[in-house]
Amino acid sequence: MNLSHDMHRVERWADTHHPAWLDILRVGLGVFLMVKGFMFIQDTQALFSIMNKSQFPWVSMGLAHYVAFVHLVGGLLIALGLLTRVAILFQLPILIGAVFFINPDRGFYSENTELWSSIIVLLLLVFFLIFGSGRYSVDRLIRKPDKDWLY
Repeated sequence: MNLSHDMHRVERWADTHHPAWLDILRVGLGVFLMVKGFMFIQDTQALFSIMNKSQFPWVSMGLAHYVAFVHLVGGLLIALGLLTRVAILFQLPILIGAVFFINPDRGFYSENTELWSSIIVLLLLVFFLIFGSGRYSVDRLIRKPDKDWLY
């Protein structure tokens, strides 16, 4: 079997087994990422200090701009359900870096909310990468412009 056929089968299965509350969760994830992007833009010094603590401080300036831009634009795309999987692919390196390289310095204590929120967001991104954007999304409107979208 080819990869295209397998992806189509996974997508079809995900569409038929995707309850509406997951769309609300996807929108919430997108909005959360956009808010994080706005926070990074408003407090670039905090983002630079986070990046400088990483194992790759020499790329902190470029990474800071990448993180803010990808969170803003990618979060909007995820919330709308437009090019969801592509937007998620751009988010994944950021969250993998946050979970494994930046936030663990403070330990796995319950007070390390930044680490736990990064883990949860990473898991949600992987989930939506596999299951797609869902019934109430622009992706579905583009793919299947029928009248039953709202029902």
